[in-house]
Amino acid sequence: MKMDKGCILVTGGAGFIGGNFVSHALNLGFRVLNLDALTYAGGSYVLSEHLRHPEHHFVNARIEDREVVDSLLREFTPSAIVNFAAETHVDRSIDNPGAFVQSNVVGVQNLLDAAVHYQAGLADHESRSFRFLQISTDEVFGSIDGEAATEESLYRPNSPYSASKAAADHLVRAYHATYGLPTLITVATNNYGPMQFPEKLIPLMIVKAVREEPLPLYGDGGNIRDWLYVTDHCRAISTVLEAGKPGATYNVAGSNQASNLDIVRKICTSLDRRKPMAGGALHEELISFVTDRPGHDRRYALDATKLTSSLGWKPRVDFDKGLEETIDWYLESPKFWKPILGSSYDGSRLGLARVPDMPIAIAANG
Repeated sequence: MKMDKGCILVTGGAGFIGGNFVSHALNLGFRVLNLDALTYAGGSYVLSEHLRHPEHHFVNARIEDREVVDSLLREFTPSAIVNFAAETHVDRSIDNPGAFVQSNVVGVQNLLDAAVHYQAGLADHESRSFRFLQISTDEVFGSIDGEAATEESLYRPNSPYSASKAAADHLVRAYHATYGLPTLITVATNNYGPMQFPEKLIPLMIVKAVREEPLPLYGDGGNIRDWLYVTDHCRAISTVLEAGKPGATYNVAGSNQASNLDIVRKICTSLDRRKPMAGGALHEELISFVTDRPGHDRRYALDATKLTSSLGWKPRVDFDKGLEETIDWYLESPKFWKPILGSSYDGSRLGLARVPDMPIAIAANG
């Protein structure tokens, strides 16, 4: 299908991956309607360049607000909905699973209901070309012991976060089968790059190392992830949106599997060159091993053959080069991360398996 370069509704477009996708879509010539709740992990810094773009329209609201979603669909008549809106941090899901169910499950069901009603009112040619694309995560497959997970692998989520994302994927699949909604799902490996909120591994370790603070690694640091540069992920999403088969799921992988310890050592070695510590000390000396995260998956791995062979996508950014560019960006952009560490997140550990029904003062990310 050749997509009309009309309007795309991007939910969660003030977050890390969503914000990068907004830039990508605007560069491709789409008009972008950006709906985001502007909570702790999404904000004005990510939006700043977009707000001046004549084809970008921002709305501050939650995806659970059906009245707002219906109104926006009627007004802007998008040709696709791309849903990034989600709570995403595993540690926070351990502290407050309810917030994740609300955003990642109830919010997705609300969007799907709105999409079904919206598509029913479209003209035939517009209805045939309409798409709903759900952004998912490799964590839905749980820990991978052998061959990388394919699109047909069983879901085995092990955290409240991954369980909420798995539930959303099942809803998306069900709405395609039950209501004929032309849905797509992309399941991606760990993303990295500029403007990522500094609670995730790579940005957190960069800013802590810059501040010469301890670099806490869970367990023995041997947990393995596959790393995907965020702009490669955005290209994959637009490729699937353009040519993916309705009802299908596509894995998106960077083919850069590495242990958390190896990643942090790379960051330390890079900073030893860029920002040496006083007295000749090495940044690697800051590494400390802490009690492991509850239910911590040992390894994630995806097989992206379906995407690469059927749609022709492949990652372009070499991991070492992408990591160096990411480190450079954080060194050059303290205006991004210093205000965060001074207000919404101080870099301390989350996810210590508190009793779930205890009140936790965090907001759900739209």
